[in-house]
Amino acid sequence: MNWRDMPPLSALRAFAAFAETGNLQQAGEQLNVSHAAISQQLRHLETHMGVPLLDRSGRALRLTSEGEQLAQALALGFGAIRSAVQDLTSRGAGQPLHVTCTPMFATHWLMPRLAGFRQAYPDVDLVIDPTGEVVRLTPGGIDIALRYGTGTWPGLEAEMLLASPMVVVAAPGLLDKRTVTTPEDLLDLPWLEEIGTNEASVWLRSRGVQDGVKAGRVVLPGNLLMEALRAGQGVAVSVREFVALDVAAGRLIELFCEEKGRGYHIVHRPGLLRPGARHFVNWLRRERDSTPLI
Repeated sequence: MNWRDMPPLSALRAFAAFAETGNLQQAGEQLNVSHAAISQQLRHLETHMGVPLLDRSGRALRLTSEGEQLAQALALGFGAIRSAVQDLTSRGAGQPLHVTCTPMFATHWLMPRLAGFRQAYPDVDLVIDPTGEVVRLTPGGIDIALRYGTGTWPGLEAEMLLASPMVVVAAPGLLDKRTVTTPEDLLDLPWLEEIGTNEASVWLRSRGVQDGVKAGRVVLPGNLLMEALRAGQGVAVSVREFVALDVAAGRLIELFCEEKGRGYHIVHRPGLLRPGARHFVNWLRRERDSTPLI
């Protein structure tokens, strides 16, 4: 198709709207422009085509035979476009919205707030997949991932939701008044890790610790990890946001803190989100903006 021979789309839309309504004012209201703008577009279209599309001899504008022919063609063409757009935008509307996040994030941040989303969007079916593993985002699979890190995941779009550094914490009873100045001071204690993650190993390596943990590791779900941590069963690396209340109450002691610039991000594939996912992301943003960042 030689697109240079085609009239401007704005002129064709204006003509189609006038042909449908038979009135400049109503056509302008449909396209959110003035009736004068519609009239100007119609004249430009006639000039471009070199064909009289409107009969201006009477008190009201009427379509000529050529105008009727074009109106029928545009009705078919725009109708087909509208049907395709509606089909594509509604595709997958009946599928549940799939969200993945760590059990710790689900327990401490998402679940206490989720009733607000359900109240605002009761027609959106939601599936929460709490896992510590990084799940691939593929078409027809997970829609939204809530991931912790610096926000750099190749091929994906990421937006900060909850800024909070990583901290190393332990219960006072486990430490038993020992002095902790370096990570090596903790190697003879047991360490706790959430299933599917390796925060402790990564943190120790980042601090240049070559020797392994002498008392071993215990891997367990996020909610059980917090209970074990408070009970003094091990040292853990956690997001400061999730242990802040325990630290403030003296149930835990913050031993080390990583640099800021890290946090939980809203992560999804590039491109337009389907309606349910778009509603969820907008709700997350509102929750974020209503909560002070650390």
